[in-house]
Amino acid sequence: MTATKGLEGIVATESSISSIINDKLTYCGYSIDDLAAKSSFEEVIYLLWNRELPDEKQLAELKASISEEMEIPDAILTHLRSYDLSTVHPMAALRTAISLLGLYDEEADVMDKDANLRKAIRLQAKVSTIVTAFSRIRQGKDPVAPKKDASYAENFVYMLKGEEPENLEVEAMNKALVLHADHELNASTFTARVCVGTLSDIYSGITAAIGALKGPLHGGANEAVMKMLTEIGDEENAIPYIKEKFANKEKVMGMGHRVYRTGDPRAKFLKEMSRKLTKQHNEEKWYNMSVKIEDFIKEEKGLPANVDFYSATVYHSLGIDHDLFTPIFAMSRMSGWLAHILEQYDNNRLIRPRAKYVGYDLREFVPLSER
Repeated sequence: MTATKGLEGIVATESSISSIINDKLTYCGYSIDDLAAKSSFEEVIYLLWNRELPDEKQLAELKASISEEMEIPDAILTHLRSYDLSTVHPMAALRTAISLLGLYDEEADVMDKDANLRKAIRLQAKVSTIVTAFSRIRQGKDPVAPKKDASYAENFVYMLKGEEPENLEVEAMNKALVLHADHELNASTFTARVCVGTLSDIYSGITAAIGALKGPLHGGANEAVMKMLTEIGDEENAIPYIKEKFANKEKVMGMGHRVYRTGDPRAKFLKEMSRKLTKQHNEEKWYNMSVKIEDFIKEEKGLPANVDFYSATVYHSLGIDHDLFTPIFAMSRMSGWLAHILEQYDNNRLIRPRAKYVGYDLREFVPLSER
């Protein structure tokens, strides 16, 4: 047997959800360029789950179903309030809340296709309410109930801030949600599929996926980018800071990507939203600093920015706490995780790879008295 570290280059399954071919990302055959420029997040959810874009009636039905399911049980809010909010990691809070949510779903262990789709809608709807409720409770504020007539992106910003969002804020959030919705067989998606491949329930699969995303090698890159920009402080410090990173052989987060060679096709959209938002909020230094860093690293190391690099300043400009960046990633990727879970159920086989053994050869057992 030949072992491949990190399963790099190994094709583990067949999927019709998303593809990365020649540095081009598609969802069900549609270019991410077209989807980011023209579609709503709800259209992308429908596409990932059904492999086709919705017509007006189908989209309206999905929006209504999501809107109907956005409220969360009081027990979840009580649980969130019970945390030591000064120390709890938001991803740990989200992971636990999603697992707890399964206890309040009467269909949690019902495994037929219709029931699983209903649970998918509930999870997609409620995750945004959980994230915003956690954020507001942590700030000593009451959670804001979702609006019935708002889009997913608009509702999220509204529930987070407690006030009507600006059009540019909604546009930026919608683009971020579309761009992060799915990304082939990434670590958290693979984790979800391994989990439900045992015929475990959807809530278990999503909880497992969130656990995988919590790790800094998967989620968290945009939070690290914003931490770096904050440490730099001013534009003139940007290049000296990066040079020092290079001298110390430290990694600069948000640059390059394991599956892209010529650049992440998603990055340009959030780069433009970062430009617009930082200008609107008179914080252009964050965008200017980011551009300087990207240009320098591209010239020195040949590494362009990935989607996380500019999402940092987009979320910061929306007034979002930096440690909420990864839960927002999870909120978007929920749509892709659910698509993969449903696909796994449709054509399931237990995922059970082998390991190449590199330990001792066969040894004779020595009784305890003789050792």
